[in-house]
Amino acid sequence: MTTPDLSAIARPGGGFAMVAMDQRESLRTMFADAGAGSVSDDVLIDFKVAVAETLGPLASGFLADRTFGFDRVREALPTSAGLILAVDALDQEPGGLVEDTSLDEVAIAPEFDRDRVAALKLLIIWRRDEQRERRIRLARDFVAAAERLGVLSVLEPVVRATPAEVAAGTWDADVAIRECAAELSTSGQSLYKVQVPLGGAGTLAEQQAASERLGEVIHGPWVVLSQGVPLDRFADAVLAACRGGASGFLAGRALWSDVVGAADVRGELRTRSVPRLERLLEIVDAEARAWSAA
Repeated sequence: MTTPDLSAIARPGGGFAMVAMDQRESLRTMFADAGAGSVSDDVLIDFKVAVAETLGPLASGFLADRTFGFDRVREALPTSAGLILAVDALDQEPGGLVEDTSLDEVAIAPEFDRDRVAALKLLIIWRRDEQRERRIRLARDFVAAAERLGVLSVLEPVVRATPAEVAAGTWDADVAIRECAAELSTSGQSLYKVQVPLGGAGTLAEQQAASERLGEVIHGPWVVLSQGVPLDRFADAVLAACRGGASGFLAGRALWSDVVGAADVRGELRTRSVPRLERLLEIVDAEARAWSAA
C-alpha cells in the first residue's frame, strides 16, 4: 500500500492551512462556558458539520474525530480538504483537561471505514516523568499504524508540567516544548504539530527567534496549533512561526471558539471565522516553508 505524500493535506505552494474540529468533551465544556449549559451530542455534531461546511472549502486539511458525527462531517467536507482522522483515545474527566492518551484501536482497525482519510493524528501528553519511554513507544506505534494503513501521520505532543515542577517553580514551557520535540519528532511522523513558542506573547521578532530555536530540534516539517494563544494574536504567531521555519498551522479554537453557542452558527462562522482563515491562508502562502523543503 502506497502512502500519499503531504500534498494530500497541503496548499498548492506546499504550506498547510488546516482546521481542527476533533474536540470531544472539551467542546461540550466550551458550550457550557458560553452559557449554553450541558448540550446534547446532536448539538456538538451540528456544530462540527457547520464548521466543515463553512471553513472546509478554504482548508487544505480538516481534522475530525470518529466519536461525534464523523460520517456527517466527512459528507459535508469538500474533497479539496484532506481529511485527517484523530486516533487518540482520551483520558479526560468531564470539564477537565486531557490527562493522557492511547491509540484508539477502533479507529485503526482494518475494518473501520476510513474512506477519504488522508492522514491520522495522535495527541500525546508529554511530561518529565517516568512515562517518557512509554510515550516514545506510543509515537512509534502510531507512525507504524499509519504506514500499515497507507496514510500520513500527524504527531501532536502537548507539554505539561509535573506537580513537582509546579511546586518548585521550575517549569518553563518553551524549554519543555523543545525538549519534547527533540525526543518525539524522531519517530518518523509525516508532520509534527507543536505548540506556539512563547504562547504567542512577545514581539514578532521574539516569536520568530523562538520559532527558529524550536525548528532547530524538530525532525521534518512542522506546523503550529492554536491552543493557549489569544484569538487575536494567532495570526501573528503563525507569521512568526512560518518565518522561523514552520510550514503552516493546524488550528481550531483560534478560528471558531467565539462562535460556540451562537444562535446563528453558520452566519457567525461566515462573519468571524472565514475572514480569519482567509488571512491565515495569505500568511501561509507568502511565508510558510514548503513541506518538501523541510
